[in-house]
Order: sequence, then C-alpha cells, then structure tokens
Amino acid sequence: MKIRLVAVFFVFIFVSFVLTNNVLAVEEQNIDSDNDGILDYDEINVYYTDPYSKDTDGDGYTDWEELNTGYSPHNPERVLLKDNDQDGDGLSDYWELRFKTNLLIADTDGDGYSDGEEINNAYDPLSKEIMRLNKRIEINLAEQELYYFLDGVRLNTYLVSSGAYDTTPRGHYDIINKHPKAWSPYGLWMPYWMGMGTGKFGLHELPIWPSGYREGEDHLGTAVSHGCIRLGIGPAETLYNWTEVGTPVYIY
Repeated sequence: MKIRLVAVFFVFIFVSFVLTNNVLAVEEQNIDSDNDGILDYDEINVYYTDPYSKDTDGDGYTDWEELNTGYSPHNPERVLLKDNDQDGDGLSDYWELRFKTNLLIADTDGDGYSDGEEINNAYDPLSKEIMRLNKRIEINLAEQELYYFLDGVRLNTYLVSSGAYDTTPRGHYDIINKHPKAWSPYGLWMPYWMGMGTGKFGLHELPIWPSGYREGEDHLGTAVSHGCIRLGIGPAETLYNWTEVGTPVYIY
C-alpha cells in the first residue's frame, strides 16, 4: 500500500512539473518586454530584432511599425524588406522571412552554402543534409495568370495568354521537355518552349514568325493562343531557366 501511495505521489509531482513548465512556456511566448507590439518569441526566433528595444535599428520607428509597413527593422536607413539584405547572403530580408531563414546569418543551417545560394538552386537552407525543395507552377485561366512556387512560397506572378475558346486543357501535368527555340506546326518559332502532356501544348514566350514579327505582344491577359500558354518577354526566359523537366504544372 505504501509503495502505491509513493508511486502515485511521484506521478502527481511529475505531472504537476510538466504542466507548470508548459504554462510557463506559453506565458513566455506571450511576453512583449519592450511593448512594441511584437512578442519576444517572434522577435528572437522570427525577426531577430531586440526584444528589449522597441526600435532595434534606432531610426525612430518601432519594429512593429517597420515590419507592418514592409520596412527593415535592422537598417537605420528607410529601406524596404525586399531591398534590404542585412546579412549579405544574396537573399533579401523579405525572402528570408518567407523561407524562415535567419536575417542576420548568411548561412542559416551552417552547411557552407549561403541561404541565397541554396534558395537560388532549390536546396533547403534550413537543413545541413542535401535536401531539394519542391517546385510547382500554377496557371489560373480565369485570371490569365501564372504563379510559380518554391517549397510552397510563391516567387512571382506573370500575366499569360492561354488558348482561345477555352482550348487550353485543365488538369495536372508535368514538364516533359524543354527547348530554347522550338518550331511550331503553325509555322512560327516558340522561344523558351516547355512541353506538357504529350508534348502537343506547353509554355513559351510570345511566338515569332520567320519574318521577325512577334505575335501577341498586346494580348497578354487575353486568351488568344491555339492552346499553349504564352508568356511575355523576360518572364518566359526567367521561368524557363528556373523550371526543370518533371516540374508539376496545375492548370485550372
């Protein structure tokens, strides 16, 4: 009987200890020591700002004011997060926040490669192991827009021109081939071609006739193609260089 009572007592003590520590942990995460509107936990683990100073960079604006208007809380100059690279790793603070890397350390995972290098080559900047990040492309026919994502983070949005009379097939496809300048059976060039499905339709830059005339320069945002998805000059090349054979494409 005594042994049972002792055992129950120690179980009670252990459970009380765990519950107390959990409550304290929750309370700690709800503390805002400098009353700047950002919890200490987020200042330390997300934004890497000073939890004991409302204005980490001393520019006259609180950390909360800067973050909520898109400015860097680390730079005393009035610089937007997207234009500031506090740790000089080639990845702006805006993208560091999106990919949850350290704004103040160039190599968050300490694997010898900067966060910018890893993101630009689609590797996980949060793991020392060699881990690739998933890529995907989405095409919204109703909006005539293309979105492309790395690890679930949208990198950009491009205006497109899909098939006239709803001739672009919807569904899930993969990029099956690529060619910098493919020839179309309609008698024109399709720069930065990326084929899908059986290869009869794909993504490409605005097509060029043998005469040099570029078709559809004013048609982006309007469905006028024979079924392919046309991209503008610049975006087509960027997406071509970023996309690998096997990248999934979702058309809806």
